[in-house]
Amino acid sequence: MCLAIPARIVALSGAGMARVEVGGIIKEVSLALVDDDLAVGDYVIVHVGFALSRLDQEEAEETLQLFADAGALPRDDRPEPLQ
Repeated sequence: MCLAIPARIVALSGAGMARVEVGGIIKEVSLALVDDDLAVGDYVIVHVGFALSRLDQEEAEETLQLFADAGALPRDDRPEPLQ
């Protein structure tokens, strides 16, 4: 079984990479598998270092709340997007 988690893009970098944040942790991920034009503040589903698809903000926040309710993430510890 695989687990992918919603993450918010906090910075875009060259070569199809982005920094994403979830639960206060920031990671660099590849955007190579996503066809959409993405922007800072968009949510993506991330699995093993790859963004798989864009995710609607409402659905992402609901999913992250479920993770928080299960004790897997802090409840609301999201930093502001990097400029």
